[in-house]
Amino acid sequence: MYLRRHSKNVDAEEYGYWSLVESVRTARGPRQRIVATIGKLPGLDNEERVGWEEISRILTGQSKPQGSLFKKAEDPPYWATVDISRVSVERLRSFGDVYLALLLWHHLGFTDFCKEQMPEGKEAVPWSVMACLLSVARFCAPSSELQIAESWYGKTALDDLLGVPDDSVNDDRLYRALDAILPHKDALCRHLQDRYGELFGESFDFLLYDITSTYFEGTALGNPQAQRGYSRDNRPDCPQVCIGLVTSREGLPLAFEVFDGNRADVTTTEEMVLVMENKYGKANRIWVMDRGMVSEENIGFMKERGAKYIVGTPKAMLRKFEQELLSKEWEEVHSGVEVKLCACPGGGDETFVLCRSEGRKDKETAILNRFVDRLEAGLNKLKEQADQGKLRDRQKAERRIGRLLERNSRTASLFDVTVTETALGKHRRLSVKISKNEERYQWALRSGGNYILRTNWKEVDPKTIWKRYIQLTDVEDSFRTEKHDLGMRPIYHRKQDRTQAHILVCFLSLAMWRTLQQWMKASGLGTAPRKLIEEMRELRSLDVVLPARDKTIRLRVVSTRQKS
Repeated sequence: MYLRRHSKNVDAEEYGYWSLVESVRTARGPRQRIVATIGKLPGLDNEERVGWEEISRILTGQSKPQGSLFKKAEDPPYWATVDISRVSVERLRSFGDVYLALLLWHHLGFTDFCKEQMPEGKEAVPWSVMACLLSVARFCAPSSELQIAESWYGKTALDDLLGVPDDSVNDDRLYRALDAILPHKDALCRHLQDRYGELFGESFDFLLYDITSTYFEGTALGNPQAQRGYSRDNRPDCPQVCIGLVTSREGLPLAFEVFDGNRADVTTTEEMVLVMENKYGKANRIWVMDRGMVSEENIGFMKERGAKYIVGTPKAMLRKFEQELLSKEWEEVHSGVEVKLCACPGGGDETFVLCRSEGRKDKETAILNRFVDRLEAGLNKLKEQADQGKLRDRQKAERRIGRLLERNSRTASLFDVTVTETALGKHRRLSVKISKNEERYQWALRSGGNYILRTNWKEVDPKTIWKRYIQLTDVEDSFRTEKHDLGMRPIYHRKQDRTQAHILVCFLSLAMWRTLQQWMKASGLGTAPRKLIEEMRELRSLDVVLPARDKTIRLRVVSTRQKS
């Protein structure tokens, strides 16, 4: 791809303009195709260099010449006499963050993938370019399609970098780009797995799976998947969809599925396992899942398919390991965390790992005591009212007890409450008897901070099993990134296909985010991409206007950060 100069005569005066040209292979040999007509570029007709060759280099993915990030290779000096009193700066726009996003998009192979899978037709702007624009915007400054078109795009250097003029970007074209990219979802996921292997040597022997939800404003009647269900955002009043995400053990996103908002987590496991096996095969896959994703039916299903797993177990299973809780054969795997290998109850080919965390125990104990105190205070107040004769309606008393137990469900099983009614002359009097099950309470204190892992993996070191399981925190971190840094909530998307396409764009942006995070970690730059993006945003594209003696020179340059 290169810049070509054209000229034509208009009223006996020569007029010059430039176009961006791409060489393409055809059945009849190489041909040149005009990608974009740029117009007149002041200064480029002479010997000045204004930085447009940098745009062509970025688009073609050519390597950067030696030197600083935005410094051009040394050119022969060109001198001009300039009126410094009239020097000005125009078109100050964001450059660094969008440049970084395009670099990530290119290195993940999305540029070539979209060109192959979304060939150009009669559209004014190729859909492959619009898909890139949507993902870059989501990565740099999450907002609605209308906000991108009306405000954000014109304040960035993307019109130079992508060759798409500002007036060609509108909300209608952005929404239609969502329709164009959604059919390629599965192919994009397969492409990502191949690319991760090339960039990071990822083997995908461990697959981490978890699920989250995101809610809509309004009724979302145009989306049959939008249903009310268990909300991770504490918005049970709003319809939502559930999103299942599969990542590698390094937290690199591999695939996702969108489920109905009222779908129980445990019912998605079999479907997700089948999806991943159909796409990537099932050899050497070890699934890591939290206890909310697992049931005995799911365990049986995975055993039948020969799948390996490391999963959490329900809290009730701790009763089977009560004696192991009291023993002293623990190994420290982390500061404040201990593990031990336990035999499978009743025999079998599974391995159980008992884990305990001092920090988690302190937290659970504090929560337990807070609920106990609150429930006990509420029940005692109700008992006092009954003893004083202020509470005479038995049904009303039982409803109040039911509400108290519901609000404090964590500790409801620790108390037995009975309401009796006795005749007192013409009136009836209620009495409330409260008994606290001390044995259950002590067990709750003793088992606090303890949990069990279950696996059919042949690994015998409990520390290794625990470390693999605890990597589920990377999936949770991915959900936080999508919700808070990438603005995943579909505020302006009502139809099912548009919602799924919007989540796909967020998924692609998450892949860019995680890739940047891996590079930062390897380079010793920390693990906070948002901070780096904010610093890169300080790099601006600008036109320096230099009034010379016989003409005006316009230089398009990129600023650099001032060294402290």
